[in-house]
Amino acid sequence: MTTTNLYERLGGERGIASLVDDIVESHMQNPRIQARFLPYREDPDHLEVVKGHLRDFLAAGSGGSVAYRGRSMPEAHRGMNINEAEYMAAVDDILDVLDRHGIDPQTRQEMLGIAYSLKGEIMHV
Repeated sequence: MTTTNLYERLGGERGIASLVDDIVESHMQNPRIQARFLPYREDPDHLEVVKGHLRDFLAAGSGGSVAYRGRSMPEAHRGMNINEAEYMAAVDDILDVLDRHGIDPQTRQEMLGIAYSLKGEIMHV
């Protein structure tokens, strides 16, 4: 039996790019957090930069050969004062997108673990 890493289970570069596109779109549609994401629609170049960082972060953190060169989680979220409800809304969107993409339950659970491990670096900074 061949064991695949998280990066491969998420579909590699193409799978992660598709996941990021759908996650960002879900955030833009989610009434609990859309105010934080909708302004990106007005600046497509900045939106693409943000998506690029998200793709690299997810790829690097899941075992891909991509190097993440963006800001740390506290630096990226500093001054946003993200609360628990907003954080959970974002996590729910991520899990929903993973489910819609047919990502298996074990991989979704692993992604949930990663999201929770970052919670302290994202909320109330």
